[in-house]
Amino acid sequence: MAPHAEINPQDITERARRDLLQLLEGVPGKKNLVIEKSLAGPIGLLVKFSTLQEYGVDKVFYVENRNVDDSQRNIVFLARGEKPKDVQLIAEQISQIRQESKTDHEFSVFWVPRRTLVSDRILEENGVLGEVTIGECPLFLIPLEPDLLSLELEDAFSDLYLRKDPTAIFLAATALMRLQKSTGLFPRILGKGDNAKKLADLLIRMRSEEEASASSATSKSPSTFGLTPSAVVENVIIIDREVDFFTPLMTQLTYEGLIDEVFGVRHNQTEVDTSIVGAAPQQQKPQGAAGAAGGSTQAATKRKIQLDSSDKLYPQLRDCNFAVVGPLLNRTARRLQADYESRHKADQSISDLKTFVAKLPSYQAEQASLKIHTSMAEEIMKTTRSEIFGRVLEVQQNFAAGADPSSMNDNLEELIARDIPLSTILRLLSLESCVAGGIRARDMENLKRQIMYAYGHQHLLTFAALEKMGLVTLRASNTGYLNPMSGINSGNTDYNSIRKTLKLFVDEVDEQDPTDISYVFSGYAPLSVRLVQCVLQKQLLARLSNPRSSSTPNANGGAGNGTPTPQATGWKGFEDVLARIKGATVDEVQKGSNAEASQARQTLRGGSGSGRKTTIVFFLGGVTFAEIAALRFMGEQLGDKKKIVIATTGILSGDAAVEAAMEKRAFGRM
Repeated sequence: MAPHAEINPQDITERARRDLLQLLEGVPGKKNLVIEKSLAGPIGLLVKFSTLQEYGVDKVFYVENRNVDDSQRNIVFLARGEKPKDVQLIAEQISQIRQESKTDHEFSVFWVPRRTLVSDRILEENGVLGEVTIGECPLFLIPLEPDLLSLELEDAFSDLYLRKDPTAIFLAATALMRLQKSTGLFPRILGKGDNAKKLADLLIRMRSEEEASASSATSKSPSTFGLTPSAVVENVIIIDREVDFFTPLMTQLTYEGLIDEVFGVRHNQTEVDTSIVGAAPQQQKPQGAAGAAGGSTQAATKRKIQLDSSDKLYPQLRDCNFAVVGPLLNRTARRLQADYESRHKADQSISDLKTFVAKLPSYQAEQASLKIHTSMAEEIMKTTRSEIFGRVLEVQQNFAAGADPSSMNDNLEELIARDIPLSTILRLLSLESCVAGGIRARDMENLKRQIMYAYGHQHLLTFAALEKMGLVTLRASNTGYLNPMSGINSGNTDYNSIRKTLKLFVDEVDEQDPTDISYVFSGYAPLSVRLVQCVLQKQLLARLSNPRSSSTPNANGGAGNGTPTPQATGWKGFEDVLARIKGATVDEVQKGSNAEASQARQTLRGGSGSGRKTTIVFFLGGVTFAEIAALRFMGEQLGDKKKIVIATTGILSGDAAVEAAMEKRAFGRM
């Protein structure tokens, strides 16, 4: 049996690209491609429009624009089959083209990532099921960066916590199963949260079904997993977003996080006004792209900026606290200026000039990147230096540091009176609810009344949605802020207790040369990443929470005062902390179907050696750029022996979290 493969993002990208192009190749001749808007970004990460043209695509349209034309006999739809509204839209467009066109069209519908019974039923009810060729495009995890994989499910957060739709859990389990088939059996599955428990159970059930299917087949091969746990992957840690709503509601203070807060980042791209970064270099516009644009005039004033490792400067800037970005850009500008002026030296030889000319394209790319990031940093600085930003950040830091949440209500009332964006108000309100285990009924009624008077009475529905999601809740009478037993079996996280135990707030943070993950929020350490440290950096976390701890080991695998040793595995040493955090705790060990054969095979493969081990950290419900930066910093601390790969249902921000609950409609006026 072949050795277990490492997680290679290029292989994942190439496989997804090949699957998509094979589907298009299966539709002979020229074709119009109609895609769902939410899939445009992920597909753009896999293939360029020129490649689609090579496979017969003439024009590209968005399903939502309802503007597909009948210029080609073949029309291909590419959309997600889980959303009945989108499926209905496709069925209506097929019916419309059938009625209005004189051409006998061939329709193909490729569902991403799978075909569903709901989609078949809707197509059948609209009378078009028999007229279309249906296929599946198994697009699951998409590499955004070498260490970052995403399902790119835009609605995963609202589906899980507002609509209680478990589709994202199933898709996450399927994606992890595909990884497991290439890397070998995940030796240990850890998790925190009720949805994390559901995902882990589903993953184990899928494995059992796979093995049962293999054993019942005519061939006597064991299964696609073989008999051995992975020699590459050490742990899979699943973090249910519900466990830590607090972190995404905080304002991110890394460069990439603030780009997301100010401009928004989607699929490794952000759109910035051309008055800030200048117009894009003139490039030939691909024919057919206008159909997807839908004639939008916004494209003329916005420029798309690519934010990934292909940028010369971005990898070294993105995970820094914004306070150090200015000096970094300044040093880079001086270095480039010195390099450029060095060409005028009188003693330069011909070989020196040849070397300079060879480096010129790289220099020009770095100069262009410097100009863009300097302009964006200046624009972000206008926001961070504003009085409102300072006031909001002060309230957030007070929440994180442990101030009495109800004492911040005067600040909230003032911000409401100043008519700042509602999303900012709701983030602060949700933070208060998270940290205090709910809001007192009297304070809730007062704030609710003021918000409805200031922003509209339709937001009574917004509060209902926030309460359903668990972002804003009423505090029970027996769960006071200072009640030491309030977090035990109450269904809420006891932030007052775990703030001290896990050192969630650090008073002195060195943003220039950070030593702890708390630099990403200038003091607050993300709870989600602290949970990962409970598994991978036990002793470091124990020293942080108790600097005077003794290192004398005891018989329980810990130090004399309960400090875990390097030999402790899983959640061991932090059981009491986990009991005070909302949701179920997962710790499942997976072994081969034959333990002795499994050990022998692992030894033959060298799997028990000291090779580089990978931990997959999966965020169910979304992850913020600040948490990604913290995990990368943590990976640097772990060294070359361990590697962290981040996987998620999608990228999340505080605004996106509360806007999922915000009522967009307004009551009609007489």
